[in-house]
Amino acid sequence: MTQTIPYEITGKTGEIEFRKYPSVVHATVDSDGDDSGFNLLFAFITGSNHTQNKISMTSPVITSRQIAMTAPVVSDANSMSFVMPPGKSRDDIPEPLDSRVQITTLPSREVAVIRFRGYARQDEVIAAEERLLEGLKKAAIEPVGGPFLMRYNPPWTPGLLRRNEVAIEIKR
Repeated sequence: MTQTIPYEITGKTGEIEFRKYPSVVHATVDSDGDDSGFNLLFAFITGSNHTQNKISMTSPVITSRQIAMTAPVVSDANSMSFVMPPGKSRDDIPEPLDSRVQITTLPSREVAVIRFRGYARQDEVIAAEERLLEGLKKAAIEPVGGPFLMRYNPPWTPGLLRRNEVAIEIKR
């Protein structure tokens, strides 16, 4: 079974859940709007690193996209991240052999989340993002940065059993 990053539920409003996440280490690849980064990240955790060590798969897999600040246009810059196992520091993670894989540490943060099921098609993700942003606006909670998608299941999981979440960092 895949290990999931731990979090603390800090509140709820409507379908939005608020969570506090600890500091975590990510392996991230920038891509051109598809899931091409998955193969690079999977190679990294299965031994394509300087120590040739395998790293346990964790969930969720996080996908984000850069949204232009002055227009409702989505750019082609996307990223996909694998979360490194909980409790691991940046120093515990081997250096990737492929320079496109970047290892970063995210500080602890609070996020707002909406959960949904299915294959996380673009229209479903955008609809969840819109509900999340509208719900935060109604609750007078300030988002920080842009929304991101968290997917928890392997590709062979049937749609109705898939857990997906759209999240955004918040400041309250």
